Amino acid sequence: MATENKNLSNYDKNTIPNAKDFRFGIVVSEWNEEVTEGLYNGAFSALTDCGALPENIIRWNVPGSFELIFGARQMHEKLELDAVIVIGCVIKGETMHFEFVCEGVTQGMKDLNLLYDVPTIFCVLTDNNMQQSLDRSGGKHGNKGVEAAIAAIKMVDLNRK
Repeated sequence: MATENKNLSNYDKNTIPNAKDFRFGIVVSEWNEEVTEGLYNGAFSALTDCGALPENIIRWNVPGSFELIFGARQMHEKLELDAVIVIGCVIKGETMHFEFVCEGVTQGMKDLNLLYDVPTIFCVLTDNNMQQSLDRSGGKHGNKGVEAAIAAIKMVDLNRK
């Protein structure tokens, strides 16, 4: 397990560009809401901690993780943003649904990064059980939402160079 011995919420604010002038879109899946809300709260907190203004963080909800692709595309096309973060959680079940959703969302996010000059940041947990997701959305392994926010800030900075 890649995150077993690393708290994902640790970052050195002194090494992160100031996000005061950046605009972010965050698309959040309503499925596995306990997890996705934790991820969103982590991302929002990290963005504002690094200088982003709350009014420059736009949130849209979509029903599930597969719908993140469409939501992110709509943000890219309708809003003037510097980065879009997609937040979701897919937990493995007894059928192949997990594999199809995970593959589709991953490929969709890759496609958005190829189509638009604004980065799309992938924050979709793909875990074997709910406890693993809780551990990565504010639990013992920190918060992947924080990691996504820091990645978004760094990618905006890179994109502006």
